[in-house]
Amino acid sequence: MKNDIIISGVGGQGIISIAATIGLAAVANSLYLKQSEVHGMSQRGGDVQSHFRLSDKPVASDLIPYGKADLIISVEPMESLRYLPWLSKDGWIVTNSTPMINIPDYPPIEDILSEIRKIKNSVIIDADSIAREIGSARAGNIVILGAASPFIAMSYSSLEDALRSLFGKKGEEILELNLKALKAGREHSIRA
Repeated sequence: MKNDIIISGVGGQGIISIAATIGLAAVANSLYLKQSEVHGMSQRGGDVQSHFRLSDKPVASDLIPYGKADLIISVEPMESLRYLPWLSKDGWIVTNSTPMINIPDYPPIEDILSEIRKIKNSVIIDADSIAREIGSARAGNIVILGAASPFIAMSYSSLEDALRSLFGKKGEEILELNLKALKAGREHSIRA
């Protein structure tokens, strides 16, 4: 088993929380993992990304070669396009449809979504609206994780348990909101 994942977005969108959740689930499943992150520009609303490599055998490098990513998880649609060169021909892209417009010449969102739709294995959901519907506008990242969960080589319950570990100490209300966000994302992904 091998699962190479790129997680992307803009600073402040919860990319690190997605990576932490997948990492905790991987450890609980006794998988090998390597991860690299770039988040130095996050204070300025810049690109944040993480290469995440999971396997049942030792992983030599934390960087995913071009054309080898099984999955791109993106909380921001334009950022998902940035990582297309890494996506394998059979890989999946799961992205939010709501842009974080942080530059003056941000392209028209419909042009971005049109490019994403050209990828045969793509799921586009409005994670921000789904998060607001369940009661937490800040949980869009976990909605996206839920939408990507069918393409992560671990059980859904492993991701739920990882959320319990990650958010349990923040109180029952926050934990339940995140579990709801994960479930809502998965349900929307399956329907997409």
